[in-house]
Formats: sequence, C-alpha cells, structure tokens
Amino acid sequence: MTLITDNDALKAFCKRQAKADYVAVDTEFMRDSTYWPKLCLAQVAGPDEAAAIDTLASGIDLGPLFDLMKNRKVLKVFHSARQDMEIFALLMDRLPEPIFDTQVAAMVCGFGESVGYDTLARKLTGTRIDKSTRFADWARRPLRKRQVDYALSDVIHLRPVYEKLARRLEKTDRTAWLDEEMAVLTNPQTYRLDPETAWQRLKTRSSDRRYLAVLRALAAWREHEAQRRDVPRNRVIRDEQLFDIAAHRPTTPEEVAHTRGLSADLARGRIGQALLKALAEGLAVPEADCPDPPPQADRPAGIGPVVDLLKVLLKMRCEQHEVAQKLVANTADLERIAADDAAPVPALHGWRREVFGKDALALKSGDLALGIEGRRIKVVGLADDTGRRKEKRA
Repeated sequence: MTLITDNDALKAFCKRQAKADYVAVDTEFMRDSTYWPKLCLAQVAGPDEAAAIDTLASGIDLGPLFDLMKNRKVLKVFHSARQDMEIFALLMDRLPEPIFDTQVAAMVCGFGESVGYDTLARKLTGTRIDKSTRFADWARRPLRKRQVDYALSDVIHLRPVYEKLARRLEKTDRTAWLDEEMAVLTNPQTYRLDPETAWQRLKTRSSDRRYLAVLRALAAWREHEAQRRDVPRNRVIRDEQLFDIAAHRPTTPEEVAHTRGLSADLARGRIGQALLKALAEGLAVPEADCPDPPPQADRPAGIGPVVDLLKVLLKMRCEQHEVAQKLVANTADLERIAADDAAPVPALHGWRREVFGKDALALKSGDLALGIEGRRIKVVGLADDTGRRKEKRA
C-alpha cells in the first residue's frame, strides 16, 4: 500500500507523474453531514506507480497535486468525473484539464448507459473489484490497509480500462464524439452553486409567478444558510416546507409554526424570522420581475405515435452503431424533433445527426418507413414521385 502523508513525498510523486502522458484519478469524500464535499483521499496512478494521498494528513500541502491537475500536458482520466471535478473546482482556482471520462467513453463504445466502473473493468480487463469498503468512513483516521488497497485498486485498474477504450475510440474514429461531453465537464458553470437559481432545482408544478418569486427568495435564503453553516440543505429546512410557506405565506412566527415539521421554538427564533424576511422579499418583487414558470412542452395533438416511432428508430440505430441512446437523444428531444424539423437539439447536429438525426427527419417526411423482417426491425426506403423505390437501408 502506498499512502502519502507528508509534503516531500507528495511533491516527489507529483513531479514524477508530471512526465506521464496521462494519470488515472479518483477521490474519496464525505458529504453526508455537510453542504460542501469534504475531500478525504485522492488516488493518482501514472503508468508505473500509484499512490493514495491523505488529504487530511496534518500539515499536508496539496499544491503539487493541484499543479498536476492543472498541467495541460498530462491527461487526467476519471470514471464518472462530475463529483470528482466538483471537488477540484472547490479547491483549485480552475478545473483539471484536459480530462477523459471512461463512463462517457464506454457509452460511445456501446457498453450501455451510465455503466458502473466495476462492470466496465470486468468486461474490459476481466478484473473483479472488491467494493466491500466503498461505504467506509473516509474521514476517520487512521485509514485501514484494506481501505487504502481498495482506493488504489480503482485507479490501478482504471489505467487499462482507459487504454482499451482509447484504442476502441481511435479504431472507430469516435474520439471526437466525446468532445461535447468533456466540454460540459470542464465548464466552471457546471459546478456553480448560485443561491439565486436554487429554486430552479425544486420540483414545483405551479405556474403562479408570485408564488415562484416567493419560492425563489426562500430557496436563496436556504442556500446561503446551508453554505454558511456547511450543512445539507434539508438540515436547514426541507423542500416541502418551502413549498408550504410559499403557498400559505405566513405573516407571524405563530403562523410559521403551523408549517408541518417546524417547531414553535424554531418559528419564534432566528430561522423563523429569516423565513418571514425572505418571504416578504419575495412578495415585494415587482410583478414584471417575478420569474416565469419553467416552459411546459405541450405535445401537439397526434404527435404521440410519431414520438413512439422515433423511439424505435433511435433504439435500432443506437444498437447498430453500438452507442448508448442517452448520448444521442432523450424523450424530450424526440418530442421536439417530432414537432419541428429544425428543433434545437443535439441529435440534429454533428455525429448524432449521422447516427440518428437524418433518418429521424426522413422518417417524419415519409422518405423512410419501419418494417419487420422475421423478428427484426428494418428501415425501408419508400417510392419517390417517379415510382422508383428508394434505397433500402438496413
């Protein structure tokens, strides 16, 4: 087991990895009782060595690790990178770049949607990864040898997983297919936690703009409070309590106490006063500045069967091209395509258009049809105006 707990060892290790073409990276963190994720361990594997870095070690300076993450000459390989990237976004002045996400690459290479790391490692390398310590308390010290061995195994096996996927992508000329997904992961806006937009994550069906203005103010207050105290949002106040207060708009602490789950002491204290203040701010917003409700995509009459046909075509084409449907289009995209040939969706652009978009539009326009041959769905070219049958497409 290689566990780095001092600055000299970390500096020397990162200096060696800076000469590598790529490093595999993973993190272990805790956020059960905090708002911000608490980085407890960082695992890095270069071509020849791997180490687990104890980020909670006394006096540890993570500067060399951050310098390695920022080094554009070294590719950083993650599996399901979003949470790892969020942690680095909080700790560094910029995100790791360039990166490669093996989960996204696996979807491009036909391993299904959101494939788990242990499944991918087994399919590509024959390795079975022991996940028995995955729910360990990574903040507790000292770390057990079994914990560190487990943590290191993830990045050790990530190296051959990456290499095999990279070769498949190059062989099939699909490396560029990852660019759009990697751009999202390396965009700082992806990880921005703006209290003023926190209300947009709440699942409300109301189209009342005044209600939404109040909800926005309440959600923003909760976000600020959770960040200040470094506790999960629902430790401050639960979503359903925000909905109830926004709907009933209490004016006194006694009325706040009528909210289910809020005690009278809480309502009379600082939290109750803060809720009333946020509520008043939402009520004071000018009508013109109240937020618009999220757009509701109403299906035009009769469009349902078109969407169903597009789903069949999508499944068929994705199976033929061995790419996950999730990367090409979702149901909302199909509904927009069914309603508009120029719908602003990724499926009508780039490689997605070649895989699915062109045929989707041809199916809509009547240039293609779906048929059954034996037990298989097939795409058939229809006759043109001259009566000549168009090319049959498998």
